[in-house]
Amino acid sequence: MIVGCPKEIKNNENRVGLTPIGVDSLKRAGHEVWIENGAGLGSGITDEEYEKAGAIMVTDAKEIWGKVDMVVKVKEPLDYEPDLLHDGQILFTYLHLAPLPDLTDKLLNSNAVCVAYETVQEADRSLPLLAPMSEIAGRLSVQIGAHFLEKRQGGRGVLLGSVTGTKRGKVAIVGAGVVGTEAAKVAVGMGAATTIIDINLKRLAYLRNTFHDALHTMYSTPASIAESVKDADLVVGSVLIPGAKAPKLVTEDMVKEMKEGSVIVDVAIDQGGCVQTSEITSHDEPVVNKHGVLHYGVPNMPGAVARTSTYALTNATMRYMLELASKGSEQAIKDNEALRKGVNIYKGKITFKAVADDQGKEYTELDTLL
Repeated sequence: MIVGCPKEIKNNENRVGLTPIGVDSLKRAGHEVWIENGAGLGSGITDEEYEKAGAIMVTDAKEIWGKVDMVVKVKEPLDYEPDLLHDGQILFTYLHLAPLPDLTDKLLNSNAVCVAYETVQEADRSLPLLAPMSEIAGRLSVQIGAHFLEKRQGGRGVLLGSVTGTKRGKVAIVGAGVVGTEAAKVAVGMGAATTIIDINLKRLAYLRNTFHDALHTMYSTPASIAESVKDADLVVGSVLIPGAKAPKLVTEDMVKEMKEGSVIVDVAIDQGGCVQTSEITSHDEPVVNKHGVLHYGVPNMPGAVARTSTYALTNATMRYMLELASKGSEQAIKDNEALRKGVNIYKGKITFKAVADDQGKEYTELDTLL
C-alpha cells in the first residue's frame, strides 16, 4: 500500500502525522511512504531524516491526496483537502466531526473510509489515540491559563501558586478524565487551590486517594459547578463524550458570575466546547473576552508543543496504521474491534452514531456494510 502524509494546513498546526521511525516501520512491512516536503519542519524533523528512513519526498500535497491509498494526518482535512479524497481511500486522522456538518457532507461525498483517531476504542473503553494528546492538552491547559492570568495579558494578575502571605489562585476543573487529571497534576504542582468536578464517584475517590488533601473533589451538579466556577481564577473545561458534542455544563449565567480577568480554557472545544460562551480561536488569536472573562478555545492545543506531540501521537497510531496498511480497510476493520469503532464514515455512510445523532443525519451500522 502507498501511505501518504501531507503537511498540516490548520493554523499553527506544527505536528505531523508520521515520524521517521513511523516511516521505517511501514517500509519494513513492505509499504511505500510519501511525505510532503517540509511536513515535519514544525516538529523539528527534516526532509533528510525522512529520506534516510526510506520515504519518497513529494513537492505537491495534491499529488499525495490524489494517488496514495491511505492518507495519514493529524487534524481534519481543510480547504481543498476534502475534495481530493477519492473512492475507497483511507483517511486516518483526528476528525471530531460532531460539530462539523459541512465537512461531514464532503467526506460522505468522497466515498472514502474515514477513521477517526478520537473514537478508536479498546475493549476496556480506553481511547488509545486520544489519550496522549489529552495528556498534553491537560497539562498545557493550566500552563496556558496561568499565562493569561498575567495582568499584561488582560488577566487578573494572579499567580496560581501565590507567595508567602498571599492567597493561592483557585482552579476549577470540570471533568476528571485524562485531560482533567493531567490538569490537576499541574495545578496542584503549581500550588493552586484546585477543585475537580465529575459525576464518576469512583474516579473522584481515586483522585482523592492520589492527591490527598492537595485536591478538592466535588460531585457534578449544576449547583456545584456554578459554585466552583464563580470562585475560580481559572476554569478548565475537560468534558468528553467520545465522538459526540460536549455538553454545555458551564452556562453563560455562570460565566457572568466569574471575577473580571478570570480565564477559561475549554479543552473540549474541538467537540463544540463544554462552556456555553466558548468559541473556536486559534494560536494566532487564542483568546476572546466575554463578560470580562478571557476564553481560550484553540482546538489544536498540542500543536503548541509539536515535537513532543508528534512523537507521542505516532507511538500510539503506528500499530493501527500498520494493520490498515497491511490488511486493507475492510479486513483490518473486521479483525480489530477498536479500529471498527474508529470508523466514522464508510464509503458514503455515517457509521458512528453520535455524529449522526448530533447532526440529525442517517446512521448506518458498519457491520451491514462489510
